[in-house]
Amino acid sequence: MNEDKFNLELRSFLKRVGITSQREIEKVVRDALENGVLQGNEQIAVKVTLEVEAPETTKTIEGTISLE
Repeated sequence: MNEDKFNLELRSFLKRVGITSQREIEKVVRDALENGVLQGNEQIAVKVTLEVEAPETTKTIEGTISLE
């Protein structure tokens, strides 16, 4: 395995995941605030599920995001 290539590919993938996740969370929170579903002082539970096809692996990462 080419460690340098793997590292670059992994970092690129994680960057896409991070940017996409942030945009989606921001959109959901803004929509919920506009629709009165959230007041703006909550803590939101979040969960990300990572799936790797081969070798088959699933990992769930959970946390909270405070709006205030």
